[in-house]
Amino acid sequence: MPNIYNALVVKGRDTAGQQMNVTCEVQQLLGNNRVRAVAMSATDGLTRGMGVIDTGAPLSVPVGGATLGRIFNVLGEPVDNLGPVDTRTTSPIHRSAPAFIQLDTKLSIFETGIKVVDLLAPYRRGGKIGLFGGAGVGKTVLIMELINNIAKAHGGDPKYLPYWVECLLLWGYINRPLSTEMGFFTQERITSTKEGSITSIQAVYVPADDLTDPAPATTFAHLDATTVLSRGLASKGIYPAVDPLDSTSTMLQPRIVGEEHYETAQRVKQTLQRYKELQDIIAILGLDELSEEDRLTVARARKIERFLSQPFFVAEVFTGSPGKYVGLVETIRGFQLILSGELDGLPEQAFYLVGNIEHR
Repeated sequence: MPNIYNALVVKGRDTAGQQMNVTCEVQQLLGNNRVRAVAMSATDGLTRGMGVIDTGAPLSVPVGGATLGRIFNVLGEPVDNLGPVDTRTTSPIHRSAPAFIQLDTKLSIFETGIKVVDLLAPYRRGGKIGLFGGAGVGKTVLIMELINNIAKAHGGDPKYLPYWVECLLLWGYINRPLSTEMGFFTQERITSTKEGSITSIQAVYVPADDLTDPAPATTFAHLDATTVLSRGLASKGIYPAVDPLDSTSTMLQPRIVGEEHYETAQRVKQTLQRYKELQDIIAILGLDELSEEDRLTVARARKIERFLSQPFFVAEVFTGSPGKYVGLVETIRGFQLILSGELDGLPEQAFYLVGNIEHR
């Protein structure tokens, strides 16, 4: 009997006389010399009585430098019409979870070059990040900009090239996983090790802009950082339309990002929060009814709100403005200058869709 995950090859001829070669993967041993397997390709023409060969090993795919930049199917065969791939080095698609001694527990920031993300909701290298937003607020453009910035920041090295897979996630409510019921403990396989890490950034559609909807609400607890896109900011023309008050990150701690970064981020959030609290008063009574201190807070908050916008490389054809990559050090310095009052004399429009503070 074949082992679980062994590859089986079904060979024969279909009704039209064409040679068939279907690879299957064993998923279950049913007893009485029967197994249940999953076909890895089309099964048209498959009939009872065809010969099945047990390869004696799991499915293996080519690995190494020769595979970088290539496109493969599930069997590890190239499908990009760029010729054969060096298959001298292969690896099975099923592997054991890495040992605890191999795990990398060091926390580090994944710089994106996007001001609002790096300052207020920094991403963890090797972490899981969610981009939450309704239709038309800029999730796809933000992901494309992340792909562009990450690739360019590392000089186009394929090892750092991010891969974008568009997924449709369907939520269903079921009982606890069978492994929990049976007393087994699952081990994470896609995790950060001393050899490298995979940072997962997923776009999550928010139905009717309702963050309490079961799909986005269930996802929050599993993420290291959440980037929430606001329709209100998008309607003002502020892009990326990232809500600085709703977006969160487990990395925004002084022991991880440093005191300077943490203090600047907190002061930015406090200023924006105070502006949000004053908006109802401004709408009813007007700006002139505020105290001098509150008027100053509002002026700086509006500058901060516009400075959080940024021209994107992938949107140059639409905006007519060249894209800007802003390093974390420059980002922190720019917001410190606004908060300190050194730039109070400049109009708020000078901070709209610029890169670092020198581009205003």
